[in-house]
Order: sequence, then C-alpha cells, then structure tokens
Amino acid sequence: MSMSPDTSNQTILKVDNLKTYFTTRTGPFKAVDDVSFELKRGKTLCVVGESGSGKSVTARSILQIVDRPGRIEGGSIVLTRADGSSVDLAKLDPRGKEIRGVRGKEIAMIFQEPMSSLSPVHRIGTQIGEALRIHFGIRGKEQRERVLELLRQVEIPRPETAIDRYTFEFSGGMRQRVMIAMALACNPQVLIADEPTTALDVTTQAEILDLIKRLQESHGMAVLFITHDMGVVAEIADEVIVMYRGKVMERGPVEQIFHAPQDDYTRRLIGSVVKLEKKAEVRLSRPPIPADAPPLLDVKNLSLTFPSGLKAVDDVSLIVRPGETLGIVGESGSGKTTMGRCLLRIYDPQAGVMDYRRADGSAVDLCTSDKPTLKDVRRDIRMIFQDPVGSLSPRKTVGQIIAEPLKLAGMKGRELEDRVAELLQQVGLEPAWRERYPHAFSGGQRQRIGIARAIAVKPRLIVADEATSALDVSLRSQMLDLMMKLQDELGLSYVFISHDMSVIRYMCDRVAVMYRGKIVETGETDQVVNNPAHDYTRALLSAIPHPDPRDRRIHNRFRYDPACTVSANG
Repeated sequence: MSMSPDTSNQTILKVDNLKTYFTTRTGPFKAVDDVSFELKRGKTLCVVGESGSGKSVTARSILQIVDRPGRIEGGSIVLTRADGSSVDLAKLDPRGKEIRGVRGKEIAMIFQEPMSSLSPVHRIGTQIGEALRIHFGIRGKEQRERVLELLRQVEIPRPETAIDRYTFEFSGGMRQRVMIAMALACNPQVLIADEPTTALDVTTQAEILDLIKRLQESHGMAVLFITHDMGVVAEIADEVIVMYRGKVMERGPVEQIFHAPQDDYTRRLIGSVVKLEKKAEVRLSRPPIPADAPPLLDVKNLSLTFPSGLKAVDDVSLIVRPGETLGIVGESGSGKTTMGRCLLRIYDPQAGVMDYRRADGSAVDLCTSDKPTLKDVRRDIRMIFQDPVGSLSPRKTVGQIIAEPLKLAGMKGRELEDRVAELLQQVGLEPAWRERYPHAFSGGQRQRIGIARAIAVKPRLIVADEATSALDVSLRSQMLDLMMKLQDELGLSYVFISHDMSVIRYMCDRVAVMYRGKIVETGETDQVVNNPAHDYTRALLSAIPHPDPRDRRIHNRFRYDPACTVSANG
C-alpha cells in the first residue's frame, strides 16, 4: 500500500464503486449506482437524501443484509481491522461465517424503527447480551455486569430494574437507547446509524444525537449517519455525501456543502430546512383573524384519566376560531394526541365542555352529545392521521378510499366519480391514479390521499395529528403549503398537533404548548416562538436542529427540569 501509515490507520472502511441492483421484471433497478466513500476513525460521515435515494441500501450493502432480490453487483467494501489486516466485505458470502463475525462485532448498525428491530418476547438484558455471547462467549454474571455497564453508558435510568424489562415497557427514545447499547456491546470500530432519530420527537432526537456524539468520542468509532434532515447534518457531520436515485450528487466537508453547495439538488434540500426557519409567506400576507370572532370550538376544563390512573388530559381549555390554525405542541407522552382524539369523541372525556358552533349558528356540547348528533358533527370535524400507511385500507383502491365518506353522505354515480377526480386534483395527484392501491404510492403521496379523504365532505375543522412527521423534510413544507392552500380555498380551521416547533412556527396562527396533560403556555405563534414564557417551551425551541454548521446549538441547548417547577419527582 502506498499510503502513509498515518492515513491508512485513519481510514477504517473504504467503499469503492459500489453497485447494488434489484432484479425486476423490467430489468435491474439500480438502488446503489457507483457509490464511493471513506469512513475515518472518530469522524462522522452523513449520507443525506430523500426517501428512495438509496442511502439505506448503501448501509445494508456494507453488512451484506440487503433484502432479496437485491444483491451487490460490483465494487469493493474494504474494512481495515485493528491489527492492520484488511478484508473486502463485498466478496464474502452473505450467509457465511466470516461476515457474521463482522456484523455486530466490528461494524454495528442502529435501525430506524426500534420497535421492529427489538424482540417483543425477550427481556432487553438478554437481547443486549446475545452479541456478547455469540462473539466473545461471555455468559452469566459477567455478561449481566457488562450489560448493566452499557445501559449506564446510554443513560437509561435505573439500569438494575431496566435490564429485566420488555421492549413495550419503554418509550421510543428509550428503545433507541437500548438499540445503541446493543450496537456498542462489542466495541465496534464502525457504527452505522440508519435514520435513528426520524421516529422521535425533537427533544428526544437531540438527546440521542448528543449520546452518539459522546460515545463516538469515548470509543473513537467512525460513524456513518444516514438521514434526510439537513438540520441534523449541520449539527453532527464532519463530511457529507448527498445521494439521489442511487448516485452521489455531491460530496465534501460539511462547511462546503452548506455554504458553497455545487449541486441544485443539495441547494433544494438545504432550502427545504431553511424555509421552515420562519413563518410561511402566505401567512404573513393574510389579514389577522379578528380576536372577537365567535369561536368555532370552545373547549373548557377538559380532563381524561385512563383506567391505569394516568391523567392524559388534565384541565385543558382552548379556543379555535373560524379560518384559524391552532398548533398543539409537546413531546411524546404529553397528551396531545389523546386530546385531539377527545375532540372527535374517539375517547370520552370524563370532565369538561366542548362547545362546537355549527354552520347555522347553533352550539352543541360534544362531551354530552348523543350518537346521531355526533354522526352529523363528524362530517364537520375530520382527522388526518400520523401514519398514512396504517390509516389507508390496503384492500381498497385510492378512488374507493376517497369516495367512502362521500357515499356515507349519500353521493353516488357520475357525481361521485367527478368529486373524487376533483379531490385528487386539489391535493396535487393525477385523477387517472384512482384505480391504484395505496402500496403503489410514496409516503408523501399517501398523506395527500389522507388529506383528500379528510376534505371530501367539506368539513369546517380538521384535526391533523402529526400529519407531516413521517415525511421527508423536503416533502414536509410541500404538505404544509398544500394544507394552507386548502385552508384558504375551503375556509377550513385546523388543530395541528406536532412535536416539531419549526412546523408550528411555519404554519400556525396560535399555539398551545402541552406537557404531561396540561397546557403550560398559549399565545400568538410569533410571541411564543420569539419570547417564550415557560422553560419547557424554551427547551422545545432549543432542540430544533439549526441548518448551519458554523452555529451548532444542539449540544449546548436549554434543558427543561420539571423538578424546579413541578415536583421533586417530575
């Protein structure tokens, strides 16, 4: 090797001209097409791109865990071991003993969805200990001690009891910490993190990014971090490669990518994050909603306690005016989704009043309404769900899904067909696609179908529950723009539930901040964002990744300590 010993020692993994293809009826689909990069000790390389750009397949190719019919067609993946020897992973048998010795021991991987990567029937101590047993033969007491040490490293509270608990007993952020502990069990040289924070809220995301950074510094690992969020890239990357449809569009140090991007696609990705840094143009030019307008929905002292004794909604009061967007923001477990479901009486609140003003001016209390009244009101109040996959029936075509609420309203024949076509056009989809099934659409398109179904019966109020959190950042602003366009066309009001303060800032007129079932702050969006009164709001705002590598804020952000304001246990 002609390299100086210093640099060859620094490069742990070198990928050259990697090609991973999937065989289809119409010929090969080039998921990864001639990709090259190097991973250096102690450095973070971010692979960034939208869904379908080939970034996850690139990561899976390194460990030879690409799903069939995908296979590596060409290129090399050279891993340099601690003793100086090297091995080309692309040449190894995907089912052989040698690659199994690399997986988890020398190269570890954290996946996007911790719930589906962890076993629901084994205790987490057993799952983390499995890697130690397989690679080093460590068992019994010694294994338990090492697992406890790992749980302390990833800052899981009370590790002595946590080690014997099951996956479902943990929150999303804690599950992801378990995954990280499992990945670190054998002190790997390389850590591959495939969108590890996409399913988490902003404060938990900030904690996990912090944790990965600290562990990287203490273990000297190389990190390959895959994401679609340029804000996250700016906060953690040393080097960046931008991927689009299997090809590398641009590569370079993080400073250069953000401050002197060469490629239009890179500029667009950065633009979609910067766009959410301020209020939407359409909202700035709109006249303010009069404060004395009679409210469309007036909620007073709403409370709901689950049978387990958890007070999910605790004495909540809020107002939604006609044509207004009210944002409800808070992290996972703050009770915002439960409250949204109470508004539609999916859950029955135990106390409080929800006065809804109908189109004819008459008011009805949704808390005490009977079934026929609720059926009528649910035409006026509709919901858009977080997960577009789970909320669309896989057995119905898109046309049938959108037509369903219209059929219930008594529409049929030609009129129904025309209305479905019109709705598809309104949300930016081709009417000709109505014969297709949901699986044929991307995540962003599925969410558009969900929106079309929600607006089908001309509602007056839409409860959007994390409607954009499952989408790429570039799709997020498109979806918000679409919702605001429909709001202006149809005179809609929104209750917009989110954990992301940047989404709320972009689109909402007023915002209510929820923490553990209570509303801790409410007011005009500009006032709450620029001059927050409550420490919890400050913590949410400071956890938003800032898309400028010269101004990294996430590691010295403001942390909320409820012990100071609530109780000693918090």
